[in-house]
Amino acid sequence: MLDYTVEDRIAFITLNRPEKRNAFNSALAELITEAFVEAARDSRVRGALLRARGPAFCAGADLAYLQSLQDFSWEDNLRDSERIASMYSAIYTLPKPVVCAVQGPALAGGAGLASVCDYVVAAPEATFGYTEVRIGFIPAIVSYFLIRKIGRAKAAPLLMSGRIISAEHALELGIVNDIAPQESLEYQAVQWLQTLFREVSPQALATTKQMLDVLPLLPLAKALEEAARLNAEARSTEDCRKGIAAFLNKTTPDWLT
Repeated sequence: MLDYTVEDRIAFITLNRPEKRNAFNSALAELITEAFVEAARDSRVRGALLRARGPAFCAGADLAYLQSLQDFSWEDNLRDSERIASMYSAIYTLPKPVVCAVQGPALAGGAGLASVCDYVVAAPEATFGYTEVRIGFIPAIVSYFLIRKIGRAKAAPLLMSGRIISAEHALELGIVNDIAPQESLEYQAVQWLQTLFREVSPQALATTKQMLDVLPLLPLAKALEEAARLNAEARSTEDCRKGIAAFLNKTTPDWLT
């Protein structure tokens, strides 16, 4: 259902239900959460690649799961919704870069997975759709992350209509960062991560992710106060000392060590 492997400092987290178009159920959501929690604490890991086997990336919730929801109590639904929220949070808050490779349809919760990643590379054949409203449901959890990513004006038509868009349109909106041929999709994703590993301080990268998440939500005075605090903390890190020394000595810091 889900594979977790580590190679060359990358956690490869692979949805592995191709016969179900990698559709969600409660068990898969928990496995995804556990995988990203593991990637956070795994000292071998500098970044994560979320990918999927088969022609579809993730087709949303599977039919058996949708059927079971009809028998849930309010408390059951709340617990299950909190489980889904925890999954997205584990991906979004990973203090390491997360790249998503989308090779086919990414619908409903599957589109949500792409929305919480730092960098999304899609094949030309990929499609995206926040389709929950078409079955009388709402993309409540996913909407927070999509609005943060592309803004309300761009997100609202997608969330309200549930329409499915092409990879090219997703690129124009900012859901996707790059488009690559199917055969080189994973190579492009890995190269993006490996470039960060070589060129960017891991400590600075983790703090930058925190900064991107926190600062835009604060009023100006609070945002500047928090930015100053983060700035001061960054100056005292080992990576900052190493980077400044390398700059002054006209050398390149080796962030891979």
